[in-house]
Amino acid sequence: MNAANPPHGRTLASTEPLPIAALLALAMTGFICIATETLPAGLLPQIAADLRISTALAGQTVTAYALGSLLAAIPLTVATQGWRRRNVLLLTIAGFLVFNLVTAHSSSLWLTMVARFCVGAAAGLAWSLLAGYARRMVAVHQQGQAMAIAMVGTPIALALGVPLGTWLGKAVGWRNAFDVMSGLTVLLIVWVLVKVPDYPGQAGRERRSMGAVFRTPGVRPVLATVVLWMLGHNVLYTFIAPFVALAGLAGHVDVVLLTFGLAALGGIWLAGRMVDRRLRAAVLASLAIFALVALLFIVASHAPAAIYAGVAVWGVTFGGAATLLQTALADSAGTGADIALSMNVVAWNSAIAGAGALGGVLLDTWGAGAFPWAVLGLSIAGFGVAWSARAHGFPPGPRAH
Repeated sequence: MNAANPPHGRTLASTEPLPIAALLALAMTGFICIATETLPAGLLPQIAADLRISTALAGQTVTAYALGSLLAAIPLTVATQGWRRRNVLLLTIAGFLVFNLVTAHSSSLWLTMVARFCVGAAAGLAWSLLAGYARRMVAVHQQGQAMAIAMVGTPIALALGVPLGTWLGKAVGWRNAFDVMSGLTVLLIVWVLVKVPDYPGQAGRERRSMGAVFRTPGVRPVLATVVLWMLGHNVLYTFIAPFVALAGLAGHVDVVLLTFGLAALGGIWLAGRMVDRRLRAAVLASLAIFALVALLFIVASHAPAAIYAGVAVWGVTFGGAATLLQTALADSAGTGADIALSMNVVAWNSAIAGAGALGGVLLDTWGAGAFPWAVLGLSIAGFGVAWSARAHGFPPGPRAH
């Protein structure tokens, strides 16, 4: 049995339309994951003043969330392999409901940090589940489109989450902003119960160990591509403010990020069009164009027009990354898709953490002008890994139906 065509899903010959309402429920779950992660970023002064801590310490609420995702994704995925899939999805959403409420009403720094860690753990489980769930709802030839729809919440949250959260915090206070997130999860629970189909978990005989999944041909090169691509992306994205300041855009970071987010939506649309027929070409083209954007930033880092143009193209290349990489990983892992996707959560979050450390060193040592050089090297390395994974990982031609 292959995870690309799991039991109780649709048959290969299915001509039914995509289950848009169910897929958008998964997209909403992804939106809440990202929005919950980034919500404190625009509210740090308020959080710090309310809890009587430094702004730097308040910023660790984001770190606690990332650590929860990083440490819990694999063990929680392994522990819930045999559970019915909708129950696991509802568990993750309930985690957001409970721990966002705790965050909203906590007066203790340590309780807040524990709540942020736990809500990060819920997100780690959610990310390991969403892609496989979307694939399971449709026939194999529809899986790329289904995943593109299920992932659309991510760039929307990246583009709008921080500014909306900041506006909401100023309007009603940071605690009420977290209450609003909890309210959204209540609506999502109802949405899932009404629209999202349920599927059985894996029987004991079907389950594979983490080691066996990791050794499956194709899994390691895809994960390596994830790390290199996301490391390059996040070095620039995390430190976008000091970089665009080189072009005199320090006061327009919000516009730059909005440009990126809107372009990323276009990237998701393109990925949905290409993933089932030309996945390898889409990955290679995205990495190659990302490298060209880095070159543009190297030679024209002081030109505002070049920055906006480069950010828009970069957004298009990044928008489809989650769809492309998770499809390649799930195809490679077969029946171990959920375990492999939990490894993807670890790889993705490790790249985010690594980018923070690498970017800090680059900024302190060589300044913001060093970021495009790092992006160039990492995107070329990612291209090389993906190019070499021709037999397994990123095979040419249409995905096997």
